[in-house]
Amino acid sequence: MPFQMSDEEEQQDEKPFAVEIAKGGRAACKKCKEKCESGVVRIAKLMFNPFGAGKMKAWHHVDCLFEVFLKQRQATQRIESSDDIEGWDKISEEDQKYILQKIKECDEAFVKKYGPSALNKSPKKPKSHTSPSSSKASAAASTKVEKKIPDENKPEKPTGPTKDDLFKEFRRLVADVTNIASYLEKTECVRTMFTKGTDGKKFKGDIALWCRLLLPGFVKRVYNLQSKQLVKLFSRIFVTDQNDMLEDLEQGDIGETIQKFFESSLKVKPAKKSNLTIKEVDDFLEHLTLLTKEDDQIDHFKSILPKCTSNDLKTIIRLIKGDLRMGAGAKHILDAVHPDAYEAYQASRNLEAVIEKCLKNDGKTTTKNVKADISLMTPVLPMLAEACKSVEYAFKKCPDGMYSEVKYDGERVQVHKKGSDFKYFTRNLKPVLPHKINHFKEYIPKAFPHGKDLILDSEILLIDTNTGKPLPFGTLGVHKKSEFKDASVCLFVFDCIYYNGESLIQKPIRERKKILHKNMTEIPNHIVFSEMEEIHDPKDLAKMIAKVLQMGLEGLVLKGLNSVYEPGKRHWLKIKKDYLFGGAMADSADLIVLGAWYGTGKKGGMMSVFLMGCYDPHTKKFRTVTKVHTGHDDQTLAQLQKELDMVKISQDASKVPNWLNCTKTMVPDFVAKDPKKQPVWEITGAEFTQIHDVHTADGISIRFPRVTRIRDDKDWETATNLDELKALYKNSKENTDVSKLLQGIDKDDDADEPPAKKKRKEKGKDKEPKRKSSEVEPMDLDNTSDKSVATKSETSIATDVPVEEQDEPECTKYFEGVKALIETELEKKDYREIIRHFEKHGGVILSETKRKHATHVLHHSNNVQAPNVECPYTARHVTINWVKDTIASEALQDYRLYHVTWNPND
Repeated sequence: MPFQMSDEEEQQDEKPFAVEIAKGGRAACKKCKEKCESGVVRIAKLMFNPFGAGKMKAWHHVDCLFEVFLKQRQATQRIESSDDIEGWDKISEEDQKYILQKIKECDEAFVKKYGPSALNKSPKKPKSHTSPSSSKASAAASTKVEKKIPDENKPEKPTGPTKDDLFKEFRRLVADVTNIASYLEKTECVRTMFTKGTDGKKFKGDIALWCRLLLPGFVKRVYNLQSKQLVKLFSRIFVTDQNDMLEDLEQGDIGETIQKFFESSLKVKPAKKSNLTIKEVDDFLEHLTLLTKEDDQIDHFKSILPKCTSNDLKTIIRLIKGDLRMGAGAKHILDAVHPDAYEAYQASRNLEAVIEKCLKNDGKTTTKNVKADISLMTPVLPMLAEACKSVEYAFKKCPDGMYSEVKYDGERVQVHKKGSDFKYFTRNLKPVLPHKINHFKEYIPKAFPHGKDLILDSEILLIDTNTGKPLPFGTLGVHKKSEFKDASVCLFVFDCIYYNGESLIQKPIRERKKILHKNMTEIPNHIVFSEMEEIHDPKDLAKMIAKVLQMGLEGLVLKGLNSVYEPGKRHWLKIKKDYLFGGAMADSADLIVLGAWYGTGKKGGMMSVFLMGCYDPHTKKFRTVTKVHTGHDDQTLAQLQKELDMVKISQDASKVPNWLNCTKTMVPDFVAKDPKKQPVWEITGAEFTQIHDVHTADGISIRFPRVTRIRDDKDWETATNLDELKALYKNSKENTDVSKLLQGIDKDDDADEPPAKKKRKEKGKDKEPKRKSSEVEPMDLDNTSDKSVATKSETSIATDVPVEEQDEPECTKYFEGVKALIETELEKKDYREIIRHFEKHGGVILSETKRKHATHVLHHSNNVQAPNVECPYTARHVTINWVKDTIASEALQDYRLYHVTWNPND
């Protein structure tokens, strides 16, 4: 009979890490949650298996595992040499060299962090064939010896958990903070705990661990457990009716629902006294992130339930949901650790590193300033914009001028590049879906040929490759995108906050823009600059707002010329049409309340989200338009619970009445008993949209809806019906009234205003406007015949009769706000007639002395050997065909189709 090793012997011989080449590409990295691609080396940490003998492998990308090592404590096991790795001989020499280099870098980081003692390698245990009992005894003895060795960098702690390590003390702090209303008092409550502890003398717990659990929504752990899934799991654990739990869940708090059924369960009883430690709960949650199968999750919950009181379990469930419901965020907690901790966290998003910098001197908080800069491949909280409701307010906030950038209707994306590695993050710091950004890996190195490492702030949207125009909001979805054949996802870059090893967030935006424009080359339809102008005059801002709104774009973002990049701060300004003139330019409709959903949080158990719709006179049915949850105060909401006559259907599509036409995603908890007796509310939003797979009123909906008025004067017959809604949508997209914006701007007080505009206001003058010498520098435009010049002069002398308004029809100002310079090559050509039309339609030709105000430069060709016009670096270089085609098509053409490129080798 062949020799077999016992379980104990196998475990002694087992190495703590394993490496291999990924085969199927199905396993996800436990850190970044992205797949370990087939054919690429991956590395695993062997972890305790709660479901059977042996250990389970937690696979990581190589870089990800070493990132984990850098964040862990000195005593926690890491790879010290290739002897710790199973399968070492089965990978290539190149992969071996790379891993050895990562081990070296990790060792150097630990020496820098903890001192030379960090490299004291733990002695390898010799193989032994002793009995299991003697193995256990020697292991215990070894543990005792290890505990006697003090850590030079950390204060020696008692062998057992202190009171500050208990989970019930954590719950007590959460309860205290919840019951405090004042922001300052919440912070002071946490600070008192972190300094004096539960005994009132000294805090003996792990502040980093406490902060990690106090901020479950900021320290991202992915459990893939929604409220209904948790109900399903615990109904099996408690042997309780799942429908009863779902009904209780309608009150809006999954933690309280599970607590209630835990207390009444006959199968599982809560512990009478809480003995859990914070470390046990943290380890439990960390392991839960590795489980995806329902049975595995149930077994894992069963392993901790015997130690849990009902309050323990409620808090654990809230930790899983990422909300302790205590009315305190990252600023409340981190301000209690150190005055600079929150600012440092905003920049770095690395909680462990920030806490470590704050805690010095034997675990006590340092009084020194704490600063943490942004880190490559770690998402940076994006800088945000506050609503700007007027031109005057914009110049109050930015008195020295501003960059005015077009706000596209796309998705915010933060791009990180480190060598050949890329990461993309959303506005909420989550990974961007691969189908939206995969192709950028090919184009970013071309756009930034000298950019080894960088972080870009940008926006992605789908554009029509034929016209260069952005496609509507919502088309980036994988299914919607496939409907557009001639379309491409384009990256509109508007900021660079890190470049080749240097953080740029403390540099003013002027310098960041220069660095960006100097190092980026546009790739049409793939990577381009966002459209921008430098604004110093309120009239220029009003004109630009009017232009973008008339083009159907979302609005503008304004940035002070000397502003730095402040992560998470709302120090930019955003202008959208629904912000202006008290919302007078917003889109709105009078809609009927057709249904409702239960709210969550403090609105749990009541109808607080409402399904709004309109009547279709053709089918005699009611159709959905939008769902709205803002606009009512608490008193009105309480009153609506009594006034609205609803029937509960609990989102059951089979119970939707025949009079309601809605999609499965819009089936509410309640529907109206009689829609013809329902109230009518005025719903106002940013704009009308049209996406056919969500709402049934011809796909028309309202973005960012809010209730602005209860229309007691209207009923279902006089409310906006489907035909009227279609007309509102069409009118909104085709005609944006900007007259209020332009009031007072058309007066004869602008030196750069086209002369044609001024002449129309004067009667008894020439029909053909004369160009001021200061407006156009010497151009060879005298190629017209003497006869034509004479004719004009004669007409001018003979005209003493007032010119009727209809003799000079009002021209559409396609080039409103465009101030152009003309390149030398173009001056040699006979473009007098085109220039005249350019000015007639609102454009301005600048003199040499005013070149610093140029927004555009007009060129003869789209391929230029070298720039021959001195102009601002923000100016757009376009061919003269942009002007020709705009006038011919009677619509402003996208400048990107006429972009001029430098080609010095031609």
